[in-house]
Amino acid sequence: MWISVRNSTKQGIDADDAWNFGVLVVLCGIIGAKILYIVNDWSYYASHPSEIFSWGTMQAGGVFSGGLIGALAAAVWYIRKHRMPALATCDAFAPGLALGHAIGRVGCFAAGCCYGKPTQHFWGVTFTNPVANLNSSTPLGVPLEPTQLFEAAVELANFFVLMWIFKRKKFDGQVFAAYLVLYGVARYFLEFIRDDPGRGSVFGGIMTGTQLISICLVITGGLIWWLRSGVIRPVPAGAVR
Repeated sequence: MWISVRNSTKQGIDADDAWNFGVLVVLCGIIGAKILYIVNDWSYYASHPSEIFSWGTMQAGGVFSGGLIGALAAAVWYIRKHRMPALATCDAFAPGLALGHAIGRVGCFAAGCCYGKPTQHFWGVTFTNPVANLNSSTPLGVPLEPTQLFEAAVELANFFVLMWIFKRKKFDGQVFAAYLVLYGVARYFLEFIRDDPGRGSVFGGIMTGTQLISICLVITGGLIWWLRSGVIRPVPAGAVR
């Protein structure tokens, strides 16, 4: 939040608006992550509706892609209501979002959630605490791909890349577009070694719901970069296409 507000003020955005924007986005991100978590496991929650608001579900975390969607929806509403520069605001908050996500994935590793597939690689991590199995169904006594740490490392790298772009950006939306592409690509491939439930499947199991969302993020980021960088320009009257 501090980094995001600092970036905002550098672009002429009021600090109070930036703080309020950030708090709202965080809260709606948490709600969105939880909603997508429940939707992806709806077959269970439809049969046990009382579990939706149970302490176990509250402890179960959420799906980051759902959090991103919820945060973006809140961002659109707040930006329109307070007439903030949309893409400039998103540019200011993108690096902080990547850093916060990196820290969050370290928390996932500590809790044992968002775990990877069994592996024989030397970097495999074995969880032994029964609390992890109770709360997140984490397999115990089996070396697993440390997907949480992989994603934390990717997002930390994204943070530095995005800050580098922010200091040199040539158009509003450039940093945010880069974030969508970088995160979308990384998350799409990380899904291949994730093994925890709750991410859904689409197209008959060809890919997870999170991978589909990742593809949409990459396309959106690519379009923002393409359109805002001036690739598409008005064709003068009478010109031949």
